[in-house]
Amino acid sequence: MISWGISANSHDAALAVFSKDGLEFASHTERFSGIKNDPHLNKEIINYARQWGEPDEIIWYERPFRKTLRQLRAGQGFNFRENNIKKYLQSYGIHVPVRFVSHHHSHAAAGYYTSPFREATVVCIDSIGEFDTLTVWEATGTKLKKIYSQRYPHSVGLWYSAMTQRIGLKPNEDEYILMGMAAYGDPNRLWNDMYEMFDYVDGPDIRYKDNLHRGCKHWKPELTTEQDMFDIAAATQKTYEFTLEQILEWAKKNTKSNNLVLMGGCALNCSANHLAYKYFDDVWIMPNPGDAGSSIGAVLAHKKEHMPMDHAYLGYNIEGDYPVEEAISELKKTGIVGVANGRAEFGPRAFGNRSLLADPRGNDIKSRVNDIKQRQQFRPFAPVVLYEHAGDNFEGCYNNFMQYTSKCNHPDLYPAICHVDGTSRVQTVEADGSGIRRLLERWYEETGCPMLLNTSLNIKGKPMVNDLTDAQEFAIMYNVKVCTKATDDN
Repeated sequence: MISWGISANSHDAALAVFSKDGLEFASHTERFSGIKNDPHLNKEIINYARQWGEPDEIIWYERPFRKTLRQLRAGQGFNFRENNIKKYLQSYGIHVPVRFVSHHHSHAAAGYYTSPFREATVVCIDSIGEFDTLTVWEATGTKLKKIYSQRYPHSVGLWYSAMTQRIGLKPNEDEYILMGMAAYGDPNRLWNDMYEMFDYVDGPDIRYKDNLHRGCKHWKPELTTEQDMFDIAAATQKTYEFTLEQILEWAKKNTKSNNLVLMGGCALNCSANHLAYKYFDDVWIMPNPGDAGSSIGAVLAHKKEHMPMDHAYLGYNIEGDYPVEEAISELKKTGIVGVANGRAEFGPRAFGNRSLLADPRGNDIKSRVNDIKQRQQFRPFAPVVLYEHAGDNFEGCYNNFMQYTSKCNHPDLYPAICHVDGTSRVQTVEADGSGIRRLLERWYEETGCPMLLNTSLNIKGKPMVNDLTDAQEFAIMYNVKVCTKATDDN
């Protein structure tokens, strides 16, 4: 039995393939189309998925009829082709039974069934599904039971996206930039004014005075300077963290588990995620907790099977040995190198297989990498570090999926990976024999430095490098050596 899980027709479409052996493949369609946040399937990803066989069934990540009702209520109208899922799939040559799972059920299942837990509290926070915007679940064994739901138009995720638009960024895409900008602002200057947007907050019941679905460009129009934007970002992040604590505190009091699964697009807010440990002993956040991850969640909700996830290398495969020595040579020569090898990462972050890597000790490295990636110079970068050296260099939460920010103990030694607030979004790598682990070990042998700057191998507005052609084009266009496989003489 071949099952395909699909998340599509909203933003950031994705496809996952399951066989009798488990999860075989998962990827964002943007990697195959070259269109950032591509909402649609394409023939390239479908053809790649077919190498595991034709699908016997499709599990769709939400219920289209409910979504249509919400779209009509919101005055959005709807696209008949996109909402008629069977016809949409038939246009790609897919003629198999289709089953549907609700949006937040897909989120919850993606998190719980991939976690190491057999019982947990599950909290899903996003902009909007069909109608749910925040849900809390009790998970035991193979069962998921929803115990709370916040409904549209009240949504902390939608509000965060509206504030992203308010400071001139793209909603449902640039929220992570707002999060980075927050460190440059005064979180208290606009706190009281911003909190007036809320009707009230009582545990997870968070209500807003206005429907923010179409943004809030009208909010305090007199704020126009760059520092104003930084201060709005800082107040937004502070407000989000305050509301997140209200949600988590309620979830802890009203469920039995000491384990938390945090899911939905808001679970990508790595600056806030550490707050989960104030209320729960252990926390799991799937590497791809947003809508794209629901391509996996839809199938797992249907199957009700535990499939613990210890890595995110699920995408397109560039074959060949990991180019350790080639990358080391280039790092010593120029301080910066690209690597594209093995299975691509499933999610918004690179973990070493589609990475732009750099020496974190250089004072000019941050600006050089930002120039390559065509990003604002205030944007931070993350370190990838040997697990056994993480405790000496960072304080706080960290794991192998870059889901938390930690205090950097030696910002003067590693200026390229330390944000203006003294934090770093840390990726640790255990002794697992992976390519990035072997590269870090060799780098440590050569330099005594246990980490590298690690950012995704892409530029702003473009998807991550997927295949060899993408890697070659990146190298030529941005004058960066991209190593794809070890040479024969190694």
